[in-house]
Amino acid sequence: MADALHAGMTREQAYDLLCTHNHDPFHIEHGETVEGVMRYFAREFDPDNEEFWGIVGLLHDLDWEEHDDEPEKHTLYAAPLIEQAGGTPELVHAIQTHVSDFNPDLPRPESTMEKILFACEELTGLIGAAVVMRPSKSIMDFNVKSLKKKFKDKRFAAGVNRDVIRKGAEMLGWELDDLFARTIEAMQSFAPDRDTFGAQAENLAS
Repeated sequence: MADALHAGMTREQAYDLLCTHNHDPFHIEHGETVEGVMRYFAREFDPDNEEFWGIVGLLHDLDWEEHDDEPEKHTLYAAPLIEQAGGTPELVHAIQTHVSDFNPDLPRPESTMEKILFACEELTGLIGAAVVMRPSKSIMDFNVKSLKKKFKDKRFAAGVNRDVIRKGAEMLGWELDDLFARTIEAMQSFAPDRDTFGAQAENLAS
């Protein structure tokens, strides 16, 4: 059995914290989407710690809305907010690894959980943007072939960093197509709870 990882807060407390510092539906939905993806992978790789993985995903961009004019300090503002809410150092550490590519002073991804967050966080945005352009507006009929077309088109969802996605796949030792397929499957696993990926998708696709 894996060692238990403690977030220091419940999912409800984490969601309340997210909504305290984020009011744009885009940012809240993005947190929920990444949470769902992380929970999906936790059930495969670390089922004893699904709650921890989920809260990492939910809060990974906690400070972005309030400090998006200082991208180099992303997650640095989040750290004391999480700590004041009872979050553990392990929670802060895991969250900060996903932007280590932009700030070398932050810890780099080492665990499978951290590598998956790094690889999938940007990718979920690209998938959501691609899905909302489809006639069905549903991820349930979305596939790797369609995603690859959007990935190669740098004008589409131009804010999505393709290099981060590639590097994340390399960290995990996965082929890019494998990362695509797994992340689509992860998002499909909780898509029935929603009609679309709504605000997040429309924001990135525009």
